Amino acid sequence: MKTLKVALLGAGNVGSQVARILLEDTEVLAARTGARLELVGIAVRNVDAPREYAAPRELYTTDASALVRGADIVIELMGGLEPARTLILESIEHGATVVTGNKALLAVDGPALYEKADQAGVQLSYEAAVAGAIPILRPITDSLAGDKITRVMGIVNGTTNFILDAMDSTGAEFSDALAEATRLGYAEADPTADIEGHDAAAKGAILASLAFHTRYALEDVYCEGITGVTATDIAAAKDAGYVIKLLAIAEKLDGGVSVRVHPTLLPREHPLGAVRGAFNAVFVEAESAGELMFYGRGAGGSPTASAVMGDVVSAARRLVLGGPGRTDSTIEVLPVLPIDAVSTRYYIHLDAADQPGVLSKISALFAENGVSIESMRQTVHREHGENEGPGSAELRIVTHRAGEAALAATVKAINGLDVINSVTSVLRVEGV
Repeated sequence: MKTLKVALLGAGNVGSQVARILLEDTEVLAARTGARLELVGIAVRNVDAPREYAAPRELYTTDASALVRGADIVIELMGGLEPARTLILESIEHGATVVTGNKALLAVDGPALYEKADQAGVQLSYEAAVAGAIPILRPITDSLAGDKITRVMGIVNGTTNFILDAMDSTGAEFSDALAEATRLGYAEADPTADIEGHDAAAKGAILASLAFHTRYALEDVYCEGITGVTATDIAAAKDAGYVIKLLAIAEKLDGGVSVRVHPTLLPREHPLGAVRGAFNAVFVEAESAGELMFYGRGAGGSPTASAVMGDVVSAARRLVLGGPGRTDSTIEVLPVLPIDAVSTRYYIHLDAADQPGVLSKISALFAENGVSIESMRQTVHREHGENEGPGSAELRIVTHRAGEAALAATVKAINGLDVINSVTSVLRVEGV
């Protein structure tokens, strides 16, 4: 039986679990791939650091460059841009198949790495880069290869979903929900990449690239995080039958593709609306297959290691049976469209003066910008009792679908009215 040399870069939570599987399941993996997968080394910064799973000490090395030069398969789980980028390029140059879970690197430099792999005739696989254990990239590239995907919409960041779900179920403010996520280990000490939407945007770029056969990078993704979402927003959405989720959305429109990440109102009965805690889910719409839902754990050592090993087994089979490497199919060149090109719906929360003529002024501005109101709810707040003193009106407006530019212009115009105390929040609505 053929032996394939496997080099592992990184021994964190995911890397440790990958090492465990390679060392403990050797016979099972050999039966599935037709080759023995020999773990020849694990590149780390500190050989003696404590680890969740301790492989034999002689496998650990600090010389990652030497390790990849002698490998048939290189598994990169270091994260970050460097030295991961350099080591992946070095692996490709030496003819090694590469498996990575590095969504940040792929979102920034993916197009260049895919091209290098194509030129070298080696495979670059990255199922673990999006949604952890959920098998989503392979279904898009293989199972739906004969179909036309029109839209991908997903919850692809477990930290933000945990925070928003906690706010929805307990009424907590954002800061309190973030503190709880940090205490439980769902949020990093520096949660910026998660709560500002950057992590979801990186994954959105990868999903869009595969779904629409065009190479997109992080800079192509419109991005808003969840730091502005308040307990009041959550409660108002809940009262109206919605739930707020941070969604990565990639959809094909006339003239190109929109790729965006932002907090979104979804009907509570929508499949994505029911995704709780730190779980991930991806909703795919295709011309022939219709609507498909992929759901599961989006992070964690063992779940993500499962996705990594799926790529490793697939790559090993190819090396045993022969054939060229395959990364992505870039048969189209669809330009990325600005957020203004998107057609969507808005939820607008206003604080206005409670006086005659306010609603007519607001309605007139909607009409002037060609935006239709689907529903409007008003709650009046008095300062000195039911029939005494001035008061304010809390207005919650949901629009019909309209162009993003028209909706944004409407909100700007409303904000300029002298009868408006504040525009409390503006959120997009999907799934209706």
